[in-house]
Amino acid sequence: MFLGAQVVLMPGEGLKPTLAVSYSRRVYDGGAPELDFGSPRNSSVFYASADVRGFHYDANAVFNKVLQSSVHRLQFGQTFSISHPIVKGFAVSGEIWRFTQPFLRSNAVGNLWAISYTARRNLVFDAGFEKGLTSTSTHWEGFAGLTYLLPHRLW
Repeated sequence: MFLGAQVVLMPGEGLKPTLAVSYSRRVYDGGAPELDFGSPRNSSVFYASADVRGFHYDANAVFNKVLQSSVHRLQFGQTFSISHPIVKGFAVSGEIWRFTQPFLRSNAVGNLWAISYTARRNLVFDAGFEKGLTSTSTHWEGFAGLTYLLPHRLW
């Protein structure tokens, strides 16, 4: 379980990207096995996103503090994704990502494909799969989830 916050630093429109930053901290670890790059204790992410000719892109820089026993290491990650609407409410997305694996002295690289459905402006459902591209990446992984944005600002 993670707690965190995300803040828009500079709103964008059209070709001008929106810039944002987030911080999260793991507050509970249920003991499930770690996949690919593990679960960070602390995570900071810098986001850039914009819309170009009907496509939406997101580029992220990730900085994680990961633990193994009592040893702490810094992990770096990059992601780049593109999404495009296909029919009303539905969109398809593709992503390439890379994370360092500081305890293995390696890199996890993979690609992800997903479909999403926007039920409301603040509610999105998605599902997809991921394919690892390196020997230390998870070979195949499926997922499903939802995103709910609060309808009003907290302050």
